[in-house]
Amino acid sequence: MLRPFPLLCLAGLFALASAPPARAATSSFDLIGPRLHIMVTHDGTQLPLQRVPNLSEGDQVSIKLDLLPSQTEHYRLVAAFLRGTVERPDSKWFHEALSWKPKDAELSLTVPKGAQQMALFIVPERGGSAGAISSAVRKQPGAFVRAVQELNQASLDRARLDTFLHTMLKTERAAPQTVAAISPVLARSLAIRLKSECLEQPAELQAACLTVDRETLLLADTHSSALADTLAGTPTDLAFQLSATPQAGYGSYSSYIGVVRDLFRLVGAFQSTQLQFIPALARMDDGAVTVLLNTPVSFAKPASVIVLALPAIEAPKPPPLRRSDPAALCAAPGFVLPVEGAPLIYATDYAHDMKLRLKRADGTPVDIPLRADASAGGFVADGAVPAGALGASTSGQVHGEWGFAAFDGPSFVLSSPGETAWKAPDRGALVAGRTNQLDLTGGGAGCVTEVEMRRGDGAAQPVTWKQSGPNGIVATLPLEKIDAGAMSILIHSKGAAEPAVVTLRVFQETGSLDDLTVYAGDSEALLTGTRLDQVLGATLGKLALQPGTLTRVGKQDRLTLRLADPAAAPTLVAGKAETADVVFANGRHRTVSVTIAPPRPAATLVRVTAQPAAREGGRPITLATPDVFAQDARVAFAFHLDGAATLSGRETIEIATADGRASTTITAGKGYDLQDEKTGIVSFVPADALGPAAFGAVRFRTVRDGTASAWVPLGTVVRLPEIRSVACSGKACRITGERLFLIAKIGASATFEPGHDVPDGFVGTEIPAAAGADGRISLQLRDAPQAVATVGAR
Repeated sequence: MLRPFPLLCLAGLFALASAPPARAATSSFDLIGPRLHIMVTHDGTQLPLQRVPNLSEGDQVSIKLDLLPSQTEHYRLVAAFLRGTVERPDSKWFHEALSWKPKDAELSLTVPKGAQQMALFIVPERGGSAGAISSAVRKQPGAFVRAVQELNQASLDRARLDTFLHTMLKTERAAPQTVAAISPVLARSLAIRLKSECLEQPAELQAACLTVDRETLLLADTHSSALADTLAGTPTDLAFQLSATPQAGYGSYSSYIGVVRDLFRLVGAFQSTQLQFIPALARMDDGAVTVLLNTPVSFAKPASVIVLALPAIEAPKPPPLRRSDPAALCAAPGFVLPVEGAPLIYATDYAHDMKLRLKRADGTPVDIPLRADASAGGFVADGAVPAGALGASTSGQVHGEWGFAAFDGPSFVLSSPGETAWKAPDRGALVAGRTNQLDLTGGGAGCVTEVEMRRGDGAAQPVTWKQSGPNGIVATLPLEKIDAGAMSILIHSKGAAEPAVVTLRVFQETGSLDDLTVYAGDSEALLTGTRLDQVLGATLGKLALQPGTLTRVGKQDRLTLRLADPAAAPTLVAGKAETADVVFANGRHRTVSVTIAPPRPAATLVRVTAQPAAREGGRPITLATPDVFAQDARVAFAFHLDGAATLSGRETIEIATADGRASTTITAGKGYDLQDEKTGIVSFVPADALGPAAFGAVRFRTVRDGTASAWVPLGTVVRLPEIRSVACSGKACRITGERLFLIAKIGASATFEPGHDVPDGFVGTEIPAAAGADGRISLQLRDAPQAVATVGAR
């Protein structure tokens, strides 16, 4: 026999059942309500509601309430179109369907002009009429508009939450060890707040931790948070006014908990003794709409009225998709196009028929089907890219449908798998002793998975790398402890059975380049830097340059580069920018940028004379050539400035050996004087100015305000032996003296016939000789083999 409930318990149950939902309801929405079949037709195309993000004026909407066979209650379905927050909807915008009457169980409606929202009201058969619902709505249209907006947004947030929970539980069952890797991607895709502390737990507990409190998962953006906080503490009338603001409009991602809290304030404003409106969320799947409730339906007075929102009636708003990674991708099977900015592409079916459109080499399109996968962070390709038809890399754009509207997504660059044609720059070189950045080009960069370096037959060592455009990568090679020698770079790519191998050579550190000075019209340039003795040559534009004189000033080398074809000098035009490519002895190339400087002043040698020094106790040596002078002679020369340039006395005169090993600077009053503004006079003693070891060709130039003229050949400085005596018997003579090693050959005439060579390294003080018919002995000096010196035999 059934025992009756105590009266107290019955009273308690009644009080609980009749309590206002705003106080008793929770935010779980875990009660399953009725099921609806809703189809929308737009311009002749029909889609289920789960693919329709917005309605448009003139759309055909068919709605049918689908009750389960086990359900015996009859329900009344009222569909209403709403105009806005400050206008009442037309009484003709309310339509009724009766689930228990087959002829009246389905609605077929046309979205009227001027409508902005559409709502569905589901009420028990005896709970109230369509007229009662119409009256309540028309009395307070702003409250219902606001409720519909928030309910629609809450349904979208719930879809994001359900997608997160479903994917996390599926991952936990299939591969719990991957939760830590997948959950951040999933959270980022769906705009979910991720509890990072959960990822510090053991793998088998991570998923449970992440999903235990669903009400704290959804993110709230700035606008939604501000709106929720405002509504929580303000009168209902103010809440209705806020519904007309941009913050309250459809389209922002609100806080799930904040929305639920606000819903009860909003719907609680229009309760009556006959009807109590309860909010419902729409879960759309399998072509149907399942109603989710968070409070049981009441069949007693006031009867429950389930309020369900349909998408807003507005223009299509395609998702603002953007690439989350600018790098090129690999077109391997199942490749992923990373996108962000639109969580609803993962949580709903609004984006459908998605594809990536590529172009073959002949221009014909190729469409690759796509599906959104939140755990992958983008669109996953469901089809393979045709092999060999697109080249090493190609670009494509995402296309698809957003409801009934076509939309274009971001563009991507794809690399073909299996490409192994990698190479280093022709003039690239690796330098031992430091970290090197190596640029490699060739196969599709998007398919590279790993880069290694290997010395000889040793083990390969992974190195860091990054993409550099669709067909390039930059590898960072740590060569601080590597010696010079051969090296292999191994590039691993998807689709390639073996890594691509690029063989290079590691060189020891070579010289550095500081600057290159080139003057317009000159046939030579000046290169400064270090270890310039290793320079083999250079090119300046199309002009070839050859190394000339190398000098060293302090810690800097100065190398003269001469045009291989001096006739090309006029092609060097002032102000023109050029790039010089310098080649070193080890095969390395270095470049230096240069701007051709204006023409520099030019000087011309007018005449030069040399006054021999007085030699006591020795035989004088005569130099027959005017531009060859003894090291201890007093040399005087005159020069002109070419063109319109004039002399002021403020300039200095530089004199140097052609090999640059010795130089001096002569200033006004100290060996430099002016005849007039066009002619300068210079006097110096080579041994004093250049040093006792200086000999060979010498040259001069003028320098003023930091600008030097071109070098002008001056003559040849020679060191003379000290000949104390010459003793002859007939034509046979014997020379006695010091430093006789400065003589290369001795003869009776300028042709040195007959004659003989003085041995290298001769350290004697006497040497045989033969006098000529003129009574003189000819000497070929080592410092000037082209010149002839003579000494008297008597």
